[in-house]
Amino acid sequence: MTHLPPTLRPPTREDVRDIAEQYHMNLSEEEVEDFRDLAAEKMGYCKRIDELSDRSMDRVPARRDPGYRATAEEDPKNAVVTVCHVESEDGGLLDGYEVGVKDNVAVAGVEMTNGSKVLEGYQPAYDAAVVERLLEEGATVTAKTNMSEMAVSGSGEMSAFGPVLNPFDDGYLSGGSSSGSAVAVATDMVDVAIGTDQAGSLRTPASWSGCVGFKPTHGLVSFRGVAPLGHSFDHVGPMAGTVPDAARTLQAIAGKDPKDPRQGEVEVGDYLGAVGEGVDGLQVGVVREAFEFEGGEEAVNAGVRDAVAELEALGATAEEVSIPWHVDGFFVWLAVENEETAVMWDADGTGYFADGHYDTDLAAAFGKARRAQAEEFAPTAKLKCILGQYLKQEYYGRYHGKASNLRPKLRDAYDDKLETFDVLAMPTTPMTAFELEEDIGRKEAVNRAQGKKGRTRNTMPFDMTGHPAISVPCGRNETGLPVGLMLVGSHFDEEVVLAAADAFERETDWVERRY
Repeated sequence: MTHLPPTLRPPTREDVRDIAEQYHMNLSEEEVEDFRDLAAEKMGYCKRIDELSDRSMDRVPARRDPGYRATAEEDPKNAVVTVCHVESEDGGLLDGYEVGVKDNVAVAGVEMTNGSKVLEGYQPAYDAAVVERLLEEGATVTAKTNMSEMAVSGSGEMSAFGPVLNPFDDGYLSGGSSSGSAVAVATDMVDVAIGTDQAGSLRTPASWSGCVGFKPTHGLVSFRGVAPLGHSFDHVGPMAGTVPDAARTLQAIAGKDPKDPRQGEVEVGDYLGAVGEGVDGLQVGVVREAFEFEGGEEAVNAGVRDAVAELEALGATAEEVSIPWHVDGFFVWLAVENEETAVMWDADGTGYFADGHYDTDLAAAFGKARRAQAEEFAPTAKLKCILGQYLKQEYYGRYHGKASNLRPKLRDAYDDKLETFDVLAMPTTPMTAFELEEDIGRKEAVNRAQGKKGRTRNTMPFDMTGHPAISVPCGRNETGLPVGLMLVGSHFDEEVVLAAADAFERETDWVERRY
């Protein structure tokens, strides 16, 4: 038998029997013994892989101050999990900018919780690609921001560290899952922030909390070093108080990363140059179906239509269009995301069958923690595992496969209109922020977090299709809560989206009157 180091344990007879049963194999005692010995012999390659990896690890050499947990006095809205100070050399696009980083994005040497007690205490050894680029451009990371647990809910109340409160009214929620990033920006705790978006997790809190949130074209910004849900719909992007700051941050973080399996060809544009371009001659398609979801608020619809009228006054032309597929994009998302996320968790957050970098440190930390502490997950995370695995096992991936096959049709439906129109316009969310409720049942909490009243009907489809989409504040409802206008553009046409959002923002003076 091959000699293995103490860190490698060969399988026991019970291990072999249990794994065989998972694959529906009924082994004899003789087979169990043979396969146990064979597996132990074959595991010798693991020793050599460890040796090679230990020699080639490119970890951050300098020890960083891990920071500390924010106090209620420092952070009354509960936007931040960890206060830190990670700086770089002066100079660059973000010189002088303080940046908040969502707590599922790796900052080496600083705790990364993913909004969960299950990962509490985990410190990544590497910076995420987006953090590398922030630091290369002169930024200082000053906060790891609070988020909905494991990034699978969107109301802003499902963090293990408590709900994130709306910056306009403590009686309401911030939206999620990039809750803290939105609120840290809106309350000036940071200049800009990084959020992630797999169902609207960046755009929803931007809309509800009154800041700018930009989900770029899928793959434009590397997702390497961020806790994933699914390679085919993981997005990371900037959140800011103004469109120019969002453009500046996108300019700093966009680009090719050979280690990210999500990226194909990447087309980086001149995002800063788009600011100030104006909208004279811009063609806006106003998506009819986006205003018709049950539970939508009239104040939201009216605010967004007024915003479109403002664009027309600036020189754009607008026309209502019908995209029936927009209604069904929600269902395509559900079928893809539930099973893909469950499989990603089976792989302990790393996935398989893709080129690029595998975060083995996160896999080890998450793998051990979820096996020991799974009962501590929020109900939203538990449902994701149960439903995704049930559908995969009971129906052999049928619904994930069918929905994946429908994604090109959904993408084509938008692309068809974007051949005529420069951008598509609609409410970011059909309603404003939910009220904070202290005593809420499990079912209601899950339903609020995962799409109650059509909250994500307008955002989810564009995580499936990968189109760039920005949420920009366009007013408030009758109680003073923010309303978001969402503008969607063609793939890698971020400049047009930014130009339109910037022109609207400048005209309405939202920045000056948002508080």
